[in-house]
Amino acid sequence: MRLDDLHLWYLGEPGTPRYVGALKLVAAGKGVSLHYGPEWLSSGFALSEDLPLIDTEFFPPGRLKAETHRAAGAVDDARPDRWGEKVIRFIDKPKRLSLMEYLYYAGDDRFGALGVSISAATYSPCSRPAGSALPRLEQVQQLSEVVAKIEASEPITALEAGIIAGGGSPLGGAKPKALIEIDGQQWLIKFFNFEPVDTPLIEHATMTLARRAGIDVAETQVIRLTGANAIAVRRFDREQGRRIHSISAGTAICAATPTGAEPELGYPELARILRRVGITQDDRHQKDARELFRRMVFNILVDNTDDHEKNHSLLVLNPSDNGRLKLAPAYDVLPTHSGQGYQEFVCGSQGRESTLDNAMSQCDAFGLLPAEAAAEVAVVISAVNTWRTHFEQAGVTARDIDYLAQRIDGEDLLQQRRGFDPARFQAMPAKQKRPSPFRRS
Repeated sequence: MRLDDLHLWYLGEPGTPRYVGALKLVAAGKGVSLHYGPEWLSSGFALSEDLPLIDTEFFPPGRLKAETHRAAGAVDDARPDRWGEKVIRFIDKPKRLSLMEYLYYAGDDRFGALGVSISAATYSPCSRPAGSALPRLEQVQQLSEVVAKIEASEPITALEAGIIAGGGSPLGGAKPKALIEIDGQQWLIKFFNFEPVDTPLIEHATMTLARRAGIDVAETQVIRLTGANAIAVRRFDREQGRRIHSISAGTAICAATPTGAEPELGYPELARILRRVGITQDDRHQKDARELFRRMVFNILVDNTDDHEKNHSLLVLNPSDNGRLKLAPAYDVLPTHSGQGYQEFVCGSQGRESTLDNAMSQCDAFGLLPAEAAAEVAVVISAVNTWRTHFEQAGVTARDIDYLAQRIDGEDLLQQRRGFDPARFQAMPAKQKRPSPFRRS
């Protein structure tokens, strides 16, 4: 089936899907555009800042490089991740591998509240085989074996294909994963992928350590398998049967960037967006910006350098009301053991440099005075200083702890923890805003 035209639906209330608009393959097959339908224009909401309610065709931002495939605005977050694409190629075997095929075959359990259909009249997604449902916790061992077969390019049965249909991955990444049901709720389960350490257990330990540092993290639990562990992460874009419209940090930042300008994919810019269009009730937008600062510092100190724009998300809790954004719980937080000395997300004036001085350099973007930011750093340092004991209590082996300590307690990061002095920021003034060139003297 050749898919040059598809249709976007909104599934905030899955029982009453709403038609959003038409999707079209553009840019020589490398992009997907969106054109809102009349009903959505009259009573819908802007899916992201770069998709206002205007009767026009929206195209992907900028010029697409040969290896880049993008959909317009928030539509891009409805696509599967790299593992999902691999599952689609393996199971669905589409004759053509354009972004349109990946959007369609991702199925009905994708990230957020958007759905893709072959029809504009009824919501007709690519569904799981008749009679199949999300695998349950007791099927996790079987699911892990299916994942291993896909990784090894071994044939699988129709029954096995059914339990992982749709790509099985609502969030960005290339590691093997799938969706499962636990106590009536959807969880994402991630499997061991021949890493030198027990990555699922370490991720659980790191996420719970982050909670100790005052960071809101997605709920996790360790799943024991034969000869290995897996980690289950509860979906934060599902709530009591509803689907929450969600966008990645990359989508939010690109949407807020003026046409023709290069987006600055980083923590300071994301913080500015939260302070500008975040939820104002109870100063949630200010609290979210402060927590984002904490997350940045934590990622630096635990050597989590895989903090790219798809590994931060925003929730649009009441899109039809005000469309304001809330920082989603943290996920995919664990040491990468890279020792590369830079993050994937910009941290401050020194770009992506993995230093506390760089993190402090633009603390005003987070709405923090230098003394306030320094106090936040001290809180995170205090939590990270307990990492060995915390990991031991979580069941991480001494061998794996020693391996991680090469970076976390290595000279660079350990010296930063020991050498940080909040007192030197106490008397430091806030940055002065640049005067407007239009202001009369």
